[in-house]
Amino acid sequence: MDFAKAPLTELLDEARRISTARSANLIELCSIVNIKSGRCPMDCRFCAQSGHYNTDSPEFPLISSENLIRETQALWDTGVSRVGWVASGCSTTDDDVEVIANAASSVLATVGAKQVCCASLGQLKRESLERLKAAGFKRYHHNLETSERFYPSICTTQRWCDRLATIERVKLVGLEVCSGGLFGIGETWDDRLQLALTLQKLEVDSIPINFLNAITGTPLQNRPTLDAEECLRIVALFRITVPNAAVRICGGRPKVFGKKLYELFRAGADALMTGNYLTTYGITAETDIQTIRNNGLEIR
Repeated sequence: MDFAKAPLTELLDEARRISTARSANLIELCSIVNIKSGRCPMDCRFCAQSGHYNTDSPEFPLISSENLIRETQALWDTGVSRVGWVASGCSTTDDDVEVIANAASSVLATVGAKQVCCASLGQLKRESLERLKAAGFKRYHHNLETSERFYPSICTTQRWCDRLATIERVKLVGLEVCSGGLFGIGETWDDRLQLALTLQKLEVDSIPINFLNAITGTPLQNRPTLDAEECLRIVALFRITVPNAAVRICGGRPKVFGKKLYELFRAGADALMTGNYLTTYGITAETDIQTIRNNGLEIR
């Protein structure tokens, strides 16, 4: 299928058919806590937290366990089922992993199986991933970002194959995998397809779809915003190519789609990141939940 040129209505109808078969009318919501921010040594050309660029991104070390627990509980109280703990950097130290694991054990003990914690801590060795699993984490997030071919155009301080190896370690320890990409960074339609085929082969559980929100001070600051139709085609590409994974719409959603949330569900999305993102504002969970219900859908 030519996702760039196929009639949009036919593409969306097929994507919605697959999504309905997978998740009926249920939409899963997640949110994130920025637990360590800024001055990352990597040079990802889109990232406000890279130490290579001059941006207004906040900078702070790992937040306290008390704040981790409080912010997580506050997000669960908004109605989301998953909360991801996200730390900047290529990797996370053993000491920080231990702090994070202990905090997760504490907060998860109070809610049982009702809520879920996910982690996004960069490249970790197997022992660290096993520690996170033992603490109660269910899923690990680590984006491939784009195709292997295009990746060197957006990052030179980390190899794409190293990102892939992290995902393979995550699978080996028995954690679920959340891995997707960023679009509007100069990639081609073939790059998008190759990423989708890689995620299909990896059998990931969740695919976060992010659209570039160009940040002043980064090398991609002047990249134009993708139009809504192209973004719908991207969502449909991943839903049709990887039918068994959650297709989760994350960064850039407010800028690309505004209040036209239902179009994303028609394109096959069955999960959303709600609330604020790492360095930009998002849409409140209350607003997203109301919009979802107004369109005849329910919260998973």
